[in-house]
This record gives sequence, structure tokens and C-alpha cells, in this order.
Amino acid sequence: MGDTDNQYHREIIRPATLKLLNPHPGEYILDAACGSGNFSRLLAEMGVRVTAFDYCSTLIEHAKKRCREYTHLIDFHVADATQYVDLIQLQSGTPFDKAVSNMAVMDISDISPLMKAVYEMLKPGGVFVFSSVHPCFQTPNMRKFTEINDYTGQAFIRMGIQTYEYIHPKKHEVTALARNDKRILYFHRPLSMILNICFEAGFMLDGIEEPVFEQTNTPSGFEWFDIPPSVILRLRK
Repeated sequence: MGDTDNQYHREIIRPATLKLLNPHPGEYILDAACGSGNFSRLLAEMGVRVTAFDYCSTLIEHAKKRCREYTHLIDFHVADATQYVDLIQLQSGTPFDKAVSNMAVMDISDISPLMKAVYEMLKPGGVFVFSSVHPCFQTPNMRKFTEINDYTGQAFIRMGIQTYEYIHPKKHEVTALARNDKRILYFHRPLSMILNICFEAGFMLDGIEEPVFEQTNTPSGFEWFDIPPSVILRLRK
């Protein structure tokens, strides 16, 4: 990810998240499953006060080093997103204005405690913006395909996907990043299940983005130009 995140975060996740979150200087925001700490630092650069947590203590140590010039604005913690009691203790008496979680819910085995805790820690009218791989299009064992059609005499490339195993939740393995042999666990949930968990926690949905990459050249293989690889949702208390 580096200090500036990868292309996926820079072009897909970050712009849509900032649009829905709309952070302002002086706000108090929770960064759930903060990972590398890059988004926490971005918020601090905007004058936002941040409480951030991740399950991985190594990531938190790296995040602290990456954000060392913003220790007056960012408070990092190690916490388990599946443990309601751990999460609720992150609130220091002042409710959060907003909360955010970038590309993490598909990594969490049970998201109900997170939704419940975030709802309770937000001020009335506060929002929670979170992103995930798009559960409708990045299903377990999905396949990408690229077709070249020249039947009409004018060749064009058409890209698509074949989805499988959508409706039932499933734990499955994926490659962590390109050119990486390591595999990580994803917890696939259909969109209706994700939203119903949010609704059961008390949230209402009032914003959604499905960004795609801008097509700047003729692709040689499948690219996410017409099909959104992620979905970003805004919940309101």
C-alpha cells in the first residue's frame, strides 16, 4: 500500500468515501479496521480528530510510525471488530460525529457487533461510511471474461463476469494483492444480508456509490470499467 495507497484505493475507494463521508475540520471520526493508517492520516491532514483501531497489532505499530506527526489528532488502538465490548470501550465519553471503514467488512467473520457498536457510539444524525468488494459481482469463484467481437466488421472488446454462489453467505479464500502468493479469507454475504444487519442495528441507508475505473486505453484483458468492483454505503443514525 505504501504511503499513498494503491491505485484501487486512490481511484475507487478514496474519492467515493470522501464524497459520502464529507469530513470537516474539528469533527471526531472513528476509523474502523484502519489497516495501514493512511486514511486516518488523510483525515488528520484535513483537521479531523480520529480514533482508529485494527485487529492486527503489527499494522497498528506501522500506522503509528506512518502517522507520527499527527499524534495530537490520531489515537490508535488494537481491537477486535467482532467483539462489541472491546469496541464500545473506544468511545471516551464524546460521541463520534462520523465513522468510516475502508474495505474491511468482507474480512470480518461477524459484522453485527461492529454495526451495533458504531451505531451506539455515533451522535444522533451521525453517519457511518463503509466500503467492501461488491457482493453482487465479486462472488465466490466468480470468473472474468474478455471477448473480441468483429462480426460487424468493427472490432470491439466486451468485458464481463460470471457470478456464482451469490445468495448464501460463504467463507472463501482470495489472493491478497496482485503478484502475492498469500491467500486471505473473505466472508461473502449477499447485499440484502449486509443491509439487513445494518438496519437491525438501527441505521438507515441514505447514500451509495459504485465507482469504476476510468478507461484511458484499449484493454488487453478484463478491467473494472463497466462493472463496479466495490460498493460504498452511507448509513445514518
